[in-house]
Amino acid sequence: MLGELEKEGIETELIQLAGTQVQGCIACSECFETLDQRCVVTNDSVNDYIAKMLEADGIILGSPTYFADLTPELKALIDRAGMVARANGDMFKRKVGAAVVTMRRAGAIHTFDSINHFFFIGQMIVPGSSYWNIGIGHAIGEVQNDAEGMATMTTLGKNMAWLLKKLHA
Repeated sequence: MLGELEKEGIETELIQLAGTQVQGCIACSECFETLDQRCVVTNDSVNDYIAKMLEADGIILGSPTYFADLTPELKALIDRAGMVARANGDMFKRKVGAAVVTMRRAGAIHTFDSINHFFFIGQMIVPGSSYWNIGIGHAIGEVQNDAEGMATMTTLGKNMAWLLKKLHA
């Protein structure tokens, strides 16, 4: 998917949460008081990620499927970024968002939906593809053997690039 965006001249940056510590939202609602586009929890990199998301025209969030849901690190990012965004006038509104999910056997639709809920509640624009944005594989890199999943990601990349260009023409 990133390759398709780059082919269209769209700059991308990949940030991986795997192996990092990301604290969950503490429901303090301080972001509704400070209104500074930041979370008051500062013991991890979430504020850096929020700043990058705010700067970007498009956001792709991806996750493997763990027990029929997204990773706890991505869930923590979604909760905290979502609260900060809502507190600051839905600051991701009208950005383009796409969910990308991998799975071994099942549960990916719930993961896909969980990520898309973040985009929809934030008033973001979500492009479609030729099927759900899901790839099948177990070990790292195996998903590249899923021809249909890879084709879906290629189409998603093309559609996201087209949409970004139309929105910024």
